[in-house]
Amino acid sequence: MICDPLRFRPASDQSLLVYFAERISLDAHARVRKCLQVLETEPIGGVRDVRPAYCSVLLDFDGSKMTHHELEAAVRERLRNEGAIALPEPRELEIPTCYGGEFGPDLGEVGALGQLTPAQAIELHSSVVYTVYFLGFVPGFAYLGELPEALITPRLATPRRTTPAGSVGIADKQTGVYPIATPGGWRIIGRTPIEMFRREQAQMSFLNLGDRVRFVPISADEFAASSGR
Repeated sequence: MICDPLRFRPASDQSLLVYFAERISLDAHARVRKCLQVLETEPIGGVRDVRPAYCSVLLDFDGSKMTHHELEAAVRERLRNEGAIALPEPRELEIPTCYGGEFGPDLGEVGALGQLTPAQAIELHSSVVYTVYFLGFVPGFAYLGELPEALITPRLATPRRTTPAGSVGIADKQTGVYPIATPGGWRIIGRTPIEMFRREQAQMSFLNLGDRVRFVPISADEFAASSGR
C-alpha cells in the first residue's frame, strides 16, 4: 500500500526532484529503488542523470527536449502501477571491522556520548543489519542506516584533513565506510581491510543500493592478515 503521494519540485532549470516520503524509512527506500528500476527498464528520453537519496530521486534532464511538467508526467506514467513493481531480493554482505585503537580513534567518545563502554558500542554497532540507502560523496561511499539510538552521534565539529580508506564512521543516524582516503567529518570507530571501491573490476563498488550489511568485529591480527600488512 502506497501511503505518501508522489511530490515533484524543480531543483534547477534542468533538474527535477521526485519525493516519495518525508522521512527516512524502508518503505521510502523501496519506492526509490522501484523508481530507479522502472527508469532503467523504461528510460525517458532527455534524462541525463538519475541520482537517488534517502527519500527522493533527482533527475537531471535536457531542457531543450522537455519541461519540468513534461518530465513529471512521464515519471507519473511509469509509476502508475508502482505497487506492482517487484524488486529483487537484496544481497546480504558482511564487512569485517577492527574496532578502536589506531583504527577507531573516536570509538571511546562515541560510546561515552551514548553512555556505553567501547565494548558495548562495538557490540551494538555490529548487532544491526543495515540497509544501503544510496551511494554518494565519493565513488563507492554507501550511506547505511539506521543506527541504534544509543550510537546516534553528531559529526566532528572540525573535519579531519584526511581519513584513511576503509575507515568505518558514524554521523548522526548513519554509518558508512570511506572507500578512499579523503577529508571527512564522520566519527571513526574502526577500519575494514575490504577494498570498498575497485577501479579494475566491472562492479567497482563493493556495496550497491539495497544491499543489507552487517559489520563483523575482527582482531588487529586478523586485520593485518586480511590486508597483508
